[in-house]
Amino acid sequence: MRDVSEASGVSEMTVSRVLRNRGDVSETTRIKVLEAARTLGYVPNKIAGALASQRVNLVGVVIPSLSNLVFPEVLSGISAELDETGLQPVVGVTNYSPAREESVLYEMLSWRPAGLVVAGLEHTEAARAMLANAGAPVVEIMDVDGEGVDSVVGISHRRAGLHMAEAIVASGYRRIGFLGTKMPEDHRARKRLEGFREGLAAAGLGIEDTEFYSGGSALLKGREMTEAMMRRSPDLDFLYYSNDMIGAGGLLWCLEQGYDVPGRLGLAGFNGVELLQGLPRRLATMDSCRREIGQRAAQIIAARACEGASADAAPERIELEPVIQPGDTIRPPSRG
Repeated sequence: MRDVSEASGVSEMTVSRVLRNRGDVSETTRIKVLEAARTLGYVPNKIAGALASQRVNLVGVVIPSLSNLVFPEVLSGISAELDETGLQPVVGVTNYSPAREESVLYEMLSWRPAGLVVAGLEHTEAARAMLANAGAPVVEIMDVDGEGVDSVVGISHRRAGLHMAEAIVASGYRRIGFLGTKMPEDHRARKRLEGFREGLAAAGLGIEDTEFYSGGSALLKGREMTEAMMRRSPDLDFLYYSNDMIGAGGLLWCLEQGYDVPGRLGLAGFNGVELLQGLPRRLATMDSCRREIGQRAAQIIAARACEGASADAAPERIELEPVIQPGDTIRPPSRG
């Protein structure tokens, strides 16, 4: 730091303020200090700074999967929002395992992060206790169907499933199958299924067949699950998938088999994954607001972790509203 001070012609205190992104420093001085530090290859000792503040400028982000295309977009929203704050996201992956989540939270909290963003509302008692005693802002994301430890940002998956059921019924479909992955561990998919059943029941209908798989989401698995269901229940006229990836695999299989989609057979997924826009037909889906969820969560963390923020700021609860995207795989609503 002394070398940077001498090279930039400012005091060590000013160098410290610039490198910690704290205090009132002119833009000209800030650029001069950063250029000197860059030229000298100087990297500040965050551990030394943390000893005084009892915090590091890291934001722990705990998600269940990196292979699921939903979560990279959530991370993109978090990263973009924290970009100019001096806070750095650090990611931990739980693989949908409650025990693994406990371990990830324990390691992250031992570094005293500036905040935590955690996917989901369901945790073990030990994990919930760690979050409640984190001493830093916590934002649980993706889901609002339940009680949060602190702030919550997400959508109602029960209502999402309910609205999809209403749209399917309105389009005249009556014999419906459901296909899902990771159902025991993926609480959000489970809640969508509960809401979906509720929406069908209101119309006097039920799910006539189900196909579940405990692995991750993949096109091949969607093809295999769809084939198994249609061989078993050929009279079904609609297939609702727990996510777009298996839905896309199902769509490809149906088109190869010559099904009239959406006339004879309708299909819908969930998440609104942009990667699948190049399919022969646009899969009906529902946007899960994932990037905005990441952004809004990061905004809460940044506001509460900044210098001078109130330590007892009230928790926030932000519910976003997903919108059905009918695409080309669901008929227009029936008239009359």
